[in-house]
Formats: sequence, C-alpha cells, structure tokens
Amino acid sequence: MAKKTKAAKECKKYFTRCDSSGAVYGLGLVGALIYYLSNAAGFVDGIIGILKALLWPGFMVYELLKFLNM
Repeated sequence: MAKKTKAAKECKKYFTRCDSSGAVYGLGLVGALIYYLSNAAGFVDGIIGILKALLWPGFMVYELLKFLNM
C-alpha cells in the first residue's frame, strides 16, 4: 500500500474531496465571462453574458446531447 504524502494528508484534513474539478469549472467560468463580455454590445447584453457564463455547463451538455441525437 502506498504511503500518503503530507500534502494529501493536509488536503483531507480540511476538505472532504481533493480533486481539481472546481479549478476546471473556475477556469471555464472565467473564459466564458471573457468571451461573453467581450462580445456584449451593451449593458443588458453584459448582464445576459454573466448569466450565460454561470450556466455554461448546462449549455454544453444540451448541445452535446443534441449533437448525439439523444
């Protein structure tokens, strides 16, 4: 059985899960914000862009399932 590293023990001490999915979602959120806000023509478009950036995983799954004809 492999020994746990000190970093792994510290991670388990403070968090229940020690994975990087939150970081991937965060990078996707920042990228989506930059994309939608840079293409916004006005204030309302910017607000809609912020909402779209928060919901981008849902859009992605919807388009994937539509592409796969499911």
